[in-house]
Amino acid sequence: MNSKNKPILRVAMLTLGAAGLSACGGADDPEVSTLPTGMTTVSVTTYGATTVGSGSTAATQDLLTGGLGRTGLGAATAPTYADPANPTAAELRRNALYANYRGLVDYTANGGYGRLYGPNIDLAGNDTLGEGLIPGREYLAVLDDGTGRKQVTVAVQIPTSFDRNAPCIVAGPSSGSRGVYGALASAAEWGLKRNCAVVLTDAGKGVGLYDPSDDTVNRIDGTRATRTAAGALSHFAATISDTARAAFNAAFPNRLSIKQAHSQVNPEKDWGTDTLTSIRYALYALNQEYADNSPLGNGKLARYTPGNTLVIAGSVSNGGAAVLRAAEQDTSGLIDGVVAAEPSAQPNTTTGYGVSFAGAAVPIFGRSLADYFTFANIYQACAALAPAAQMAETSVYNYMTLTGMNARATNRCTALAAKGLVTGATTADQATDALARMRAYGWTADNDTMHNAHFGLGNAAIISAMYPTGYGRFGLTDNLCGVSFAAVNGTGDVVAVNANTKAASFALANGTANGVPASVVYNDSEGGAKSWAFAVSPSTHMADFALDAALCQRALVTGTDPVTGAALSNVSTPTLAQSQAVRTGIGEVLLNGNLRGKPTLIVTGRSDALLPINHSTRAYSAYNRVVEGNASQLRYVEVEHAQHFDAFIPFSGFDTRFVPLHVYFNHGMNAMWAKLRNNTALPGSQVVRTTVRGGTPGAAPALTTTNVPPIAATPAAGDAITFSGTSIAIPN
Repeated sequence: MNSKNKPILRVAMLTLGAAGLSACGGADDPEVSTLPTGMTTVSVTTYGATTVGSGSTAATQDLLTGGLGRTGLGAATAPTYADPANPTAAELRRNALYANYRGLVDYTANGGYGRLYGPNIDLAGNDTLGEGLIPGREYLAVLDDGTGRKQVTVAVQIPTSFDRNAPCIVAGPSSGSRGVYGALASAAEWGLKRNCAVVLTDAGKGVGLYDPSDDTVNRIDGTRATRTAAGALSHFAATISDTARAAFNAAFPNRLSIKQAHSQVNPEKDWGTDTLTSIRYALYALNQEYADNSPLGNGKLARYTPGNTLVIAGSVSNGGAAVLRAAEQDTSGLIDGVVAAEPSAQPNTTTGYGVSFAGAAVPIFGRSLADYFTFANIYQACAALAPAAQMAETSVYNYMTLTGMNARATNRCTALAAKGLVTGATTADQATDALARMRAYGWTADNDTMHNAHFGLGNAAIISAMYPTGYGRFGLTDNLCGVSFAAVNGTGDVVAVNANTKAASFALANGTANGVPASVVYNDSEGGAKSWAFAVSPSTHMADFALDAALCQRALVTGTDPVTGAALSNVSTPTLAQSQAVRTGIGEVLLNGNLRGKPTLIVTGRSDALLPINHSTRAYSAYNRVVEGNASQLRYVEVEHAQHFDAFIPFSGFDTRFVPLHVYFNHGMNAMWAKLRNNTALPGSQVVRTTVRGGTPGAAPALTTTNVPPIAATPAAGDAITFSGTSIAIPN
C-alpha cells in the first residue's frame, strides 16, 4: 500500500515535533515551508461559486469555469468585454478558461458534454454537480531563472473542499503551446472534483505575444502593456535593442513574436523540471493556507510535504510529454503516479527496441517530433490528394477542399515530382506515392483520410516553423528559413494585427502561429511576403505552400539537403551551424525512458495523425520496457477511433468517425487514484474497442457509453498489448 495513505498521522507528528523542538530549545529548527528558488507569487485570489453568467469580477468567478458554469462553457459564443480594447485581468481569466476548456473537449451535448463528462458530471459519471462551479483560492505565480526570459506561469487552485487530512495534488502542465490554463478540462477538472489542489503551469510556453511595432507584451495576468511598464511581470519580450527593433520593423513591418519560438532558451528542455517546481510551489501554497506559524517566527511550518501528500501528474499532448519527463527527472519522490494522454513522447534512441503491429514489424518508429513534422510538411499536402485519402461526402473534415487548397496541393505534387521527391506521371500517382512515403515513415492507414484536415489547418507548417526556431534558440530577427509570424488577410498578405485581437490574445490565442493572432509567413515568397498557405516558392514559381521553406526546415533537422542529399555546409541554406544548433536543441528534449518505477498510464488514440503513435506512445512504451524491465509499472492503452483533437469532433465528418479520448483520460485518472489510494491494480495494457457514432456527417447521433466502453481491468486475449523480446506487440 502507498505510504501516503496515512497523511493524518504524519501531518500531526510533524506539527507536534516542530513545536516540541521549539519548547525544548532543541538545536534543530522546525521544518519551515519555503518558496521554491526562482518563484514569485503574483497574486492570491478567492473565487466564489455563486453566480453563473458573463460577469467579469472575481466575485462572479470560480476555479473551474470562471463563473460560466456548465451552461456558459457550452455556449456558442464567448463572454464579451466591457471595453474590448482594454479587457481586465479578471475578464481575460474568465475568457481564457472558456477558450481553453473548449479547446480540449467536444463541447456539444451529442458529443458527450454535460452527459458523459463536463463540470456537472461527477467522477462516477453521474449528473450530480449542477453547473459545476468550484469555489476556492488561486495562487498565481511566475518562475524565472534570473534572466527575465524564462517566465513560467504557475497557478495553484485550492478548492474549498480540499481535504486537509488526506491531501492530494494534481499537476497539470498545459497541452500544446497553451497558457497556464491549458490543462483546465483535463487535470484541473478531475483534480478539483477529487478535492485535490491543482497546480497548472504553461511550462515556459503560453501566450507570450510580443509586438515589436509598439514594444508591447502580455503581462503574467494576460493584460497588455509596454515592455517597460510590464517590467518583471512581462511574460515575454524579444531580446532586441530599440535600434535593432526599428530596423527590423522597417524591413519586416507588422511582424509578431511568439514566446515558444523566440525566447531563445529552448523552453521544452525544462518542461519536466518546471512541472516538478510547480509541485513544490503547490506544497508551499498549501502550507501558506493551512499550516501553523513556525514557533520561531520564521514562516509557516511544512505541514504538507512530498512524504504525506499524494501527487498525480496528469495531462495531455505536450502536457503529457511534460509529466513523463517530470517523472523521469523526479529524484526526490515528488510524484506518485503519472497519467499521460496522447503525449508527445520522444525517445532518445530508436535502437534496442521495436514496435510490432498485427504481427508485422514497424520499420520506422521513435523519431523526434521535429523529424516527422518536417517530413510531413513536405509530403502531407500532396498525400491528401491520393485516392485512398478521399471521402465520399463533403464535410469540414475535407478541409482542403472546402478552403480551395487542392489546386495548390496539386502544385505541391508537381513541384515534388520535378525535384525527384515523388514519382508518378499524374497527380493521382504522385499523391499515392506521397501517401506511401507517409505510411512508410510511421503514419498508419488509420491516418489516411486525416491528412487533408491536418495540413489544411496548418499543423505541419506551424510546427515546422516554431519548433526548429525554438530548438536552435533563434530570435525574432533571425527569420529562420525565411519564415516569420504575422497577422494576415484572406489572401495571405501581412497586415497589422487587430488591436482588440491583440488585447484579448491571452484568452484567444493558443501559443502557436495558428492564425489567432499570428500566422506563419514566408518572407521570401515571389511577389512579396505571404502566409504559408498562399506563398509562391522561388525555385518552382508556383503557389505550393512554400515548399522552399519546408525543404529548408527539413534540412535543419537532418543536416542534409532533402533534394540532393548533400551535407550542409557553412555557405548552404540553411547553414551547417544552424542545423547543428537545431539538432542540439532536439537532443535536449528527448526522453530517457526511465520512469523510476512510478505507476504510469499512457492513453492514446489509434487514429492520432498529429503525433503518429509509432513515433510517440508505442515507441516510448517499448523503450520504457527495455530500460526498466520488469520494474516498469507503465501500462499502455490504445483507443480505437480516437484522434488527437477532441475539439474537432463537433465538425461534420469528425462526428461520425471518432470518439472522444477525453473520456479515457478521466478513466485513466480514476484508475491511477484507485491504484495509489487503494492499491487496486492498474488495468493491463490493451486496445479499447470503441464504436463510432456513424449517421449523417454534421448530425451524428448522441454518444453513449456503448460507443466508449471502459478500459478493461483484464483485457481479452485479442485486445491485450504485450511484449515479445524487446518489441511491443499491438494487436490489430
